[in-house]
Amino acid sequence: MTDADAPGRVAALFVLNKKGFNLTRALEVVAVMVVPLIVLGVLDQEKYWESLAFGILFIGLSDPGGEYRVRFQEMAWVALVGTFLTALGFAVGAGPWGWVVVTGFAVTMISGLSLRYGQHRYTCALLLNSWFLVAIAVPAGEHLHPSTSGWAGQAVAWLIGSVIWIALTAVVWLARGRNAQGSHFPEIPNDMNTTPLTKPVILFILLKAVAVTFAIGVAFGLHLPNADWMPIATLAAMKGTLDQTTLVAAQRLVGAIIGALIATICLVAIDNRYVLDAVVILLGAFAGSVRGVNYAVYCSAMAGLVLVSMDLNHPSNFSDELHRVLFTLAGVAIAWGVMVLAGHLQRPSPTPATA
Repeated sequence: MTDADAPGRVAALFVLNKKGFNLTRALEVVAVMVVPLIVLGVLDQEKYWESLAFGILFIGLSDPGGEYRVRFQEMAWVALVGTFLTALGFAVGAGPWGWVVVTGFAVTMISGLSLRYGQHRYTCALLLNSWFLVAIAVPAGEHLHPSTSGWAGQAVAWLIGSVIWIALTAVVWLARGRNAQGSHFPEIPNDMNTTPLTKPVILFILLKAVAVTFAIGVAFGLHLPNADWMPIATLAAMKGTLDQTTLVAAQRLVGAIIGALIATICLVAIDNRYVLDAVVILLGAFAGSVRGVNYAVYCSAMAGLVLVSMDLNHPSNFSDELHRVLFTLAGVAIAWGVMVLAGHLQRPSPTPATA
C-alpha cells in the first residue's frame, strides 16, 4: 500500500457498527458503579471505591454466560485472583521498587501463559494484569508505604465488589427460572478449551512480560512519579495474542494514545474528586455501550478510565500531565517494538535447501 492509502487505513480503524451500540449495558454499568460510590461517600471511605468499582466491572466482564454453574466458577476464580492481586499490588507498590519489578514480571508472564486455558480466561487474565498495574501505581503516586497503603482494606473492597456482581447475577438467574443466560459482553471470547502454547507463542508472551517489566523498572526504579502511565500504555497498546490481526493491533495502539489524551484533559481541567469519579463512571458506561461498535473507541474509553482512576486522589497540573503523556507515548513505542519482533516470530522458517 502507498502513502495515498493512508487516509483509508486510518478510516478503517474507526469503522462503526451502529448495530453494536448497547444502551442497556451502559445503564447497568452506571448503576453498579454509582450505588457503591454513594454508600462509600456516606461512610467517608471513598478511598476504596476504585477497588470496589473495578471488582464489579471486571467480574462483570468475566461472566461468560451459559449455565450458572459455569458462570459462577469463572467469576469466582477471577474474584479470588483479583483479591490477591489487589493486596499484592497495593503492598508492593508502596515498598522497594525491586519487588515491584519482580512481581510485575511474574504477573504479566502468568497472565500470558493463561492462554493455555482458552481465550476467555486469557482475556480475564489480561484485565487482572491491567488492574495490578493500577494497584501498584496508586500507593506509589501517593507516596505511601506498606503500613499505610491499606492493602488489606483494598483487597476486601475488591472482594466485596466481586461478591456484589456475583450475587446480582444469582438473583437474576433465579428470577428467570434458573435458565442459561447470555453473556453481558458477547464480544468477549467465551472459548475455554485448552490451547497449545507453541514456541513462538511462548516467546511472544516472554517479550510482552519483559516489555511491561522494563516500563515498570523505568517508572519505579528511577523514581519517576509521572512515568506511572508507561506500564499501562505498554500493556494496553500491545497485541493481545501473537495471531491478532494488524487492524486490531493498530486499534489498541491508537486507543492507548487517545485514552491518555482523554485522561490528561480530565485531570488538568478537573480538580474535584467527585467530578472525576463521575468521569470514570461515564467512561465505563461509554466503553460498555460501544464495545461492539468500534474496538478503537472502546480501547480509548477503557484506557482513559484506567488512567484517570490511577490519579483520582491527586489530580495534577499541565506540566505533570504532559510528562505522563510523553511516558505514555514511550510505552506505546515499546509496545510497537514488541509487535515488530512478534511479526518475525510469525514468519515461517525457511525451508533448508536440498542437495
